[in-house]
Amino acid sequence: MKIALIGATGFVGAAVLTELLQRGHSVTALVRDPAKVLPPGVTGVRADAYDAASIAAGVRGTDAVISAFNPGWTAPDLYNTFLHGSAAIERGVEASGVKRLLVVGGAGSLFVAPGVQLVDTPNFTDHVPANVVPGALAARDALTRLRANTVLDWTFLSPAAMLAPGARTGAYRVGGEEVLMDGPAPAGISVADLAVAIVDEIEQPQHVKARFTVASK
Repeated sequence: MKIALIGATGFVGAAVLTELLQRGHSVTALVRDPAKVLPPGVTGVRADAYDAASIAAGVRGTDAVISAFNPGWTAPDLYNTFLHGSAAIERGVEASGVKRLLVVGGAGSLFVAPGVQLVDTPNFTDHVPANVVPGALAARDALTRLRANTVLDWTFLSPAAMLAPGARTGAYRVGGEEVLMDGPAPAGISVADLAVAIVDEIEQPQHVKARFTVASK
């Protein structure tokens, strides 16, 4: 497949790029600076994640778009910056004519009880750095907006609450809207196995116009 990848040099995006290449996909990486060092076989295209026309031009002609967009946890006005970029990507993909969009979101919008999302729990800020909280809130609101999109065949993938570096096992378990647990504690997943789940969903869609989550087996 021809895959456009947004955020290819980030923590999640780099793992997704590796997985895509290992499976033989043709990857176009949308980057601010095409001179950035990218693996052989990857086409680097200059694009501005905050400009819908730029995104549309960069992804046009591909089979699917994977967005691992994140402005960076230290970005000024993170909440609004995150929402601005997310909206521009959504509009840009629509304008390009590409239908398939997979967005990598956060775990904060997963539910821990009926009507209660992780980001709203009293102890969320005890486990998440203060500068990350606006990004988690923005990712939650970006998902709410994406749910209303009737044009794209979108998927929103929230990783397990504990996402970390680690080995690729190729195995994971799938959940829906709720936080997956490992006994009494929130479950985790390696970024390499998250990438496996992302590319699996692109190759064999199971959650079109839906959100799902994954965690280690």
